[in-house]
Amino acid sequence: MGRLTTHILDTTHGSPAAGVSIRLFALSDGRKLLASSISNSDGRTEKPLLTGEAMQTGCYELEFDIGRYFASRAVPVDEPPFLDTVVIRFSIRADENYHVPLLASPWSYSTYRGS
Repeated sequence: MGRLTTHILDTTHGSPAAGVSIRLFALSDGRKLLASSISNSDGRTEKPLLTGEAMQTGCYELEFDIGRYFASRAVPVDEPPFLDTVVIRFSIRADENYHVPLLASPWSYSTYRGS
Protein backbone atom coordinates (compact mmCIF):
# COMPACT_ATOMS: atom_id res chain seq x y z
CA MET A 1 0.00 0.00 0.00
CA GLY A 2 1.09 3.57 -0.72
CA ARG A 3 0.69 6.84 1.10
CA LEU A 4 -0.32 10.44 0.37
CA THR A 5 1.50 13.42 1.86
CA THR A 6 1.63 17.17 1.23
CA HIS A 7 3.46 20.32 2.23
CA ILE A 8 3.12 24.04 1.54
CA LEU A 9 5.86 26.47 0.57
CA ASP A 10 5.33 30.24 0.81
CA THR A 11 7.12 31.55 -2.28
CA THR A 12 6.64 35.18 -1.19
CA HIS A 13 8.75 34.69 1.95
CA GLY A 14 10.82 31.72 0.75
CA SER A 15 9.78 29.55 3.69
CA PRO A 16 7.43 26.73 4.70
CA ALA A 17 3.84 27.88 5.28
CA ALA A 18 2.82 27.04 8.87
CA GLY A 19 -0.75 27.20 10.12
CA VAL A 20 -2.53 26.50 6.81
CA SER A 21 -5.78 24.55 7.10
CA ILE A 22 -5.81 21.54 4.78
CA ARG A 23 -8.68 19.23 3.86
CA LEU A 24 -8.68 16.03 1.80
CA PHE A 25 -11.82 14.85 0.01
CA ALA A 26 -12.55 11.62 -1.87
CA LEU A 27 -14.63 12.21 -5.01
CA SER A 28 -15.98 8.72 -5.62
CA ASP A 29 -19.67 8.41 -4.71
CA GLY A 30 -20.02 12.15 -4.09
CA ARG A 31 -17.59 14.30 -2.11
CA LYS A 32 -16.49 12.91 1.25
CA LEU A 33 -14.13 14.55 3.76
CA LEU A 34 -11.39 12.03 4.64
CA ALA A 35 -8.85 14.10 6.57
CA SER A 36 -8.16 17.59 7.83
CA SER A 37 -5.00 19.05 9.28
CA ILE A 38 -3.05 22.23 9.85
CA SER A 39 0.45 22.56 8.46
CA ASN A 40 3.26 22.55 11.03
CA SER A 41 6.35 24.78 11.18
CA ASP A 42 7.86 22.79 8.31
CA GLY A 43 4.74 23.35 6.16
CA ARG A 44 3.82 19.66 6.45
CA THR A 45 1.12 17.61 8.12
CA GLU A 46 2.18 15.63 11.18
CA LYS A 47 1.21 12.34 9.52
CA PRO A 48 0.30 11.16 6.01
CA LEU A 49 -3.16 12.18 4.81
CA LEU A 50 -3.75 8.63 3.54
CA THR A 51 -1.95 5.39 4.28
CA GLY A 52 -2.68 1.68 4.59
CA GLU A 53 -6.24 0.55 3.91
CA ALA A 54 -7.43 4.16 3.58
CA MET A 55 -5.28 4.52 0.46
CA GLN A 56 -7.69 3.73 -2.38
CA THR A 57 -7.35 4.20 -6.13
CA GLY A 58 -9.48 7.14 -7.21
CA CYS A 59 -9.95 10.87 -7.61
CA TYR A 60 -9.35 13.28 -4.70
CA GLU A 61 -9.25 16.97 -3.88
CA LEU A 62 -6.93 18.80 -1.53
CA GLU A 63 -8.09 22.19 -0.23
CA PHE A 64 -5.62 24.70 1.21
CA ASP A 65 -6.85 27.88 2.97
CA ILE A 66 -4.01 29.95 1.58
CA GLY A 67 -5.89 33.29 1.66
CA ARG A 68 -6.19 33.15 5.45
CA TYR A 69 -2.52 32.25 5.72
CA PHE A 70 -1.33 35.29 3.78
CA ALA A 71 -3.75 37.55 5.67
CA SER A 72 -2.25 36.29 8.94
CA ARG A 73 1.23 37.16 7.62
CA ALA A 74 0.09 40.75 6.95
CA VAL A 75 0.97 40.44 3.27
CA PRO A 76 -0.64 43.35 1.38
CA VAL A 77 -3.19 41.67 -0.89
CA ASP A 78 -6.32 42.65 -2.75
CA GLU A 79 -9.64 42.58 -0.93
CA PRO A 80 -11.11 40.13 -1.54
CA PRO A 81 -7.90 38.11 -1.94
CA PHE A 82 -7.17 36.83 -5.44
CA LEU A 83 -6.48 33.34 -4.01
CA ASP A 84 -8.54 32.18 -1.08
CA THR A 85 -8.97 28.40 -0.99
CA VAL A 86 -6.73 26.58 -3.46
CA VAL A 87 -8.21 23.29 -4.67
CA ILE A 88 -6.06 20.64 -6.32
CA ARG A 89 -7.90 17.74 -7.98
CA PHE A 90 -5.81 14.65 -8.73
CA SER A 91 -6.03 10.88 -9.08
CA ILE A 92 -3.96 8.21 -7.35
CA ARG A 93 -3.36 4.48 -7.31
CA ALA A 94 -3.52 2.63 -4.01
CA ASP A 95 -0.16 0.91 -4.44
CA GLU A 96 1.99 4.02 -5.02
CA ASN A 97 3.38 6.87 -2.91
CA TYR A 98 2.25 10.41 -3.71
CA HIS A 99 3.45 13.74 -2.43
CA VAL A 100 1.31 16.69 -3.59
CA PRO A 101 2.98 19.95 -2.55
CA LEU A 102 1.58 23.46 -2.91
CA LEU A 103 3.94 26.33 -3.78
CA ALA A 104 1.97 29.54 -3.26
CA SER A 105 2.03 33.31 -3.21
CA PRO A 106 -1.02 35.57 -2.80
CA TRP A 107 -1.34 35.69 -6.63
CA SER A 108 -0.21 32.31 -7.94
CA TYR A 109 0.36 28.67 -7.10
CA SER A 110 1.81 25.52 -8.58
CA THR A 111 1.97 21.86 -7.70
CA TYR A 112 3.56 18.68 -8.97
CA ARG A 113 3.59 14.97 -8.25
CA GLY A 114 6.32 14.08 -5.83
CA SER A 115 6.95 10.68 -4.28
